[in-house]
Amino acid sequence: MTAQLIDGTALSRQIRAEVAGRAAALAARGVTPGLAVILVGDDPASTVYVRNKVKACEEAGMHSVLERYDASLGEAQLLSRVAALNDDPAVHGILVQMPLPRHIDPHKVIEAIDTRKDVDGFSVTSAGELMAGLPGLRPATPYGCMKLIESTGVPLRGKHAVVIGRSNTVGKPMALLLLQAHATVTVCHSATPDLAFHTRQADIVVAAVGRRGTLSAGMVKPGAIVIDVGINRNEAGKLCGDVDFDSVREVAGWITPVPGGVGPMTIAMLLVNTIEAAERSSR
Repeated sequence: MTAQLIDGTALSRQIRAEVAGRAAALAARGVTPGLAVILVGDDPASTVYVRNKVKACEEAGMHSVLERYDASLGEAQLLSRVAALNDDPAVHGILVQMPLPRHIDPHKVIEAIDTRKDVDGFSVTSAGELMAGLPGLRPATPYGCMKLIESTGVPLRGKHAVVIGRSNTVGKPMALLLLQAHATVTVCHSATPDLAFHTRQADIVVAAVGRRGTLSAGMVKPGAIVIDVGINRNEAGKLCGDVDFDSVREVAGWITPVPGGVGPMTIAMLLVNTIEAAERSSR
């Protein structure tokens, strides 16, 4: 068996086209969806991520504001800018690119963002809405993972899903989204004594720990759906995920590549969150 590739690039293109249509509908009513992105410092990866997010917004017919600041920006100054964007009716989504310089408390910044504009879905309120099953803005990466899983056409009800990783940004919200889809969910992490015992029973595995080679072929149930969230580099400097792709694809039923899997979906779902925030504010 050779797994079918779940093409995140193609799916994200489809979702972005749908967002563009929704943006055009809002524009016809005099509303231009707006996303404000704040970048503090000159981290190379963050610079690339921000550039891609801004470009995606513009291509979808949305207004994008990029505010760049030197790494010496004070915490109080950043919080002041967030407060101003909260009050700006032309801005429907606010994203502060992580990581921030060490002298700035990221939790304090995230909590300062108006929940209605929290398109990253990282705030305590957004997390609480997800846990309670209430409508809200979902963290973009796990939200994108759910769309990738759904694209296989495999019904999730009653399936066993294993999430490797318990971060607040991916692992925990991923588990909650899978629960909402009526899957039985196991969360594994660094203190799990026998990871393979759990993953071999899983119909769906989501690997999100940021460690190359975490999931190998012998740890996968034949025919399983494997979603690779990891972003790593191998010895040759080539981008790779948490999954040993070449071996696992010979066992799994579906698998996401790295790159071209989860990455494009994260930006697509950020656009979905922004358009949803704009639609809600204009009702």
